[in-house]
Formats: sequence, C-alpha cells, structure tokens
Amino acid sequence: MRAVVYQGPKDVSIEDVDEPEIQHPSDVVIDITTTAICGSDLHMYEGRTDADPGLVFGHENMGVITEVGEGVSTLEEGDRVVAPFNVACGFCRNCENGYTGFCTNVNPGFAGGAYGYVAMGPYQGGQAEQLRIPYADFNALKLPEGDEHEDAFAMLADIFPTGWHGTELANLQPGESIAIYGAGPVGMMAAYSADIKGASEIYVVDRVESRLDMVEEHTDAQGINFQESDPVEQILDAHGDQVDKGVDAVGYQAIDPEEVRDNPDEPYDPAKENPAIVLNQLVRTVRPTGQIGVVGLYLPVDPGAPDEMSAQGRIGIDFGKLFEKGHKFGTGQANVKQYNRQLRDLIIEGRADPSWVVSHRVGLDEAPEMYEKFDNREEGVTKVVLEP
Repeated sequence: MRAVVYQGPKDVSIEDVDEPEIQHPSDVVIDITTTAICGSDLHMYEGRTDADPGLVFGHENMGVITEVGEGVSTLEEGDRVVAPFNVACGFCRNCENGYTGFCTNVNPGFAGGAYGYVAMGPYQGGQAEQLRIPYADFNALKLPEGDEHEDAFAMLADIFPTGWHGTELANLQPGESIAIYGAGPVGMMAAYSADIKGASEIYVVDRVESRLDMVEEHTDAQGINFQESDPVEQILDAHGDQVDKGVDAVGYQAIDPEEVRDNPDEPYDPAKENPAIVLNQLVRTVRPTGQIGVVGLYLPVDPGAPDEMSAQGRIGIDFGKLFEKGHKFGTGQANVKQYNRQLRDLIIEGRADPSWVVSHRVGLDEAPEMYEKFDNREEGVTKVVLEP
C-alpha cells in the first residue's frame, strides 16, 4: 500500500509499504478514508526528534473496517470508525482511571502510545491506505454510516479533544474569561471549546492573521497579534484585568515576539524560538489562583533547540511569579477517550462542527507538498486532511 514515509529532516515521500495485518485477536484493520497532518508531525518532519527514516506518519485516522480479529466483539466489517491518537489497552491502572494518554501496557518503558510517532510504540501511522487498530473494542469509536460529517469526525482523533482537554486542564467554567496562546489547529479548537462551554471572554494570541481571522469568524474570540505589541498588555487592556484561565497551545517552538516584531513578513525561523516565553506570558496573563492548561508539546530532548538547556528539555519558567500568584498548571497529552464520544454526539446533533478548521482536503500524493506549506506557516494553511 502507499504511505507517507519519513526520509529525514524536511523530507517525506510516498512509498510502498507492507499492508497491515491482524496481529492479535483484539485487532481490526481499516481502510483509511481520512487522515490528517498534525502540528506534532512537524516536530519530526523538521528533525526536532529522534525519529528514524522509514517511519510512517499519521496519528489522526478514521476509516471503514475491512478485517476483524476473532476476539473483537463490538465491531464488524463495514463499520465506520475514528481512532483516538492514543493507543491504549483499556485495563491498566491509568486506562481504568480514564488516563488513556498514559497507558502503561502499550509502549514498554513509557506512559502512552500513539500511531506513527517517534518513541510512542511500534504502531504504524495512518497517513496510508490502511491501518491496524489494536485493542479495537476499546480504541475504535463507531460513527454513523455513510460519509456525512467526514471532516468534523476526523477532528475527533486529536485536535478537537485536545483543544477541549486544554480547557479542562484549566478548569474553565461558564462565565469565566480565558486567554489561549496559539491559533494553530489545537488553539482554534481550544477557543471553540471555550465558546461551547460558555466562556465570557476569549482571547487568542498568534501572529498569522488568517488564523486569527478564522477564530474570530467561527467563535466569539478576540484575536491578539503578538507582532503588534506585547500580547499580555493587549489582553490586559482589552479585558481590564488579568483573565481567569489560560491555555498554552504552542509548546516548545514558541517564537519570541521581540525577535520578529520588526520583521512581520519574515518566515518562521527556529533560531528565534524562546521555549519558555508562552508559559511566562500566561503567568503574567492569568489572575492570582487562576489555572493554566498546557497542551502544547514539550519534549524531554530537543536536538534542534536554540540553547543547550532547552536541548535537554529544561526551560526557564518564572517559577517565583507562578508561586506568588498561586497558579495551578495542568499538563500532558489529551486522554481522547474521555471526550470523543460526547464530542461525536455534539457533532451528530448539530451542536458542534469543528470542520471549519480544515483548509485543505487532498490526495495522499500531495502530502509532501502540504507538509512543506504547513511547515512554512503559509497563510491559509490551517488543517490539512489527506484522502488516501
């Protein structure tokens, strides 16, 4: 079958790879109808991880079941399903407590597994024509038959639950104000989630105007362009005070505004990164005793870091100020199964439609070109879905 295969930094290609097979009675195999390129994939694409050539990318996957292991009891051939990016067993202590992003059985030596991602287990990615889903009764979420809501349901694999998770980690309550740093797909979904939950004021910080425009069009959020001036001061001026809650949807590749403010049209440059800056901006933005959800990716090792300390996964957080303000931080990848069933039902009932974040639907052969465009943070490129 054809698949998107990592060859090295800034290099993916479409290659023929072995088709997946049933390896355990609890497995199913699906024909992929939609898979998506994630910002997390860019970390590997850019050479910022220890990913080896030959890795098949893709952790946002949905499709139709074509083979069913003899131990599977709730699924059958022809079922349309979406798979959480988390691979989870369903019966370890963390899974039993709902922490499926930190399963201790699927990836020995680590807490958590995922499809097509470095150090996240032996699970081939789904940017391909087919995918094996292990522990399928637990991991595959059944969808209505047909092709209705295809783009919206595809967002259930990762970014919609992850955006929702950011607001959960921040313990956002109806009527509260929130600042979300990052208007990539996850930041957009965090703003959308905050809107659905009834936040009183939503501020979204980025420098890509087209993304800020999209957020303002589809939510009640106010866009904050950090290239114009200090985003913290902009939020304080607009809100009149510090906000109740915050979400970091950027992670370790945050850009220092001072480095790019004089050159707004300059392309993304890793040398201008400041991995701690968003966390420190949130400490300044959120009121004393407020809560902050961190769903932006941070790595224990970063070969492309701007300094030696960051390369070791250590960053300079203003902990004294954080302590002084009594902030609570929630961190970590989303436990998708905690949210995906309810979010699916919101989509089915017409109460939510996250498909507005999708900017491109293309064939698998166009994946290398779209990786390059996404990596360059081109205007108009937000969420790319592939149709193998």
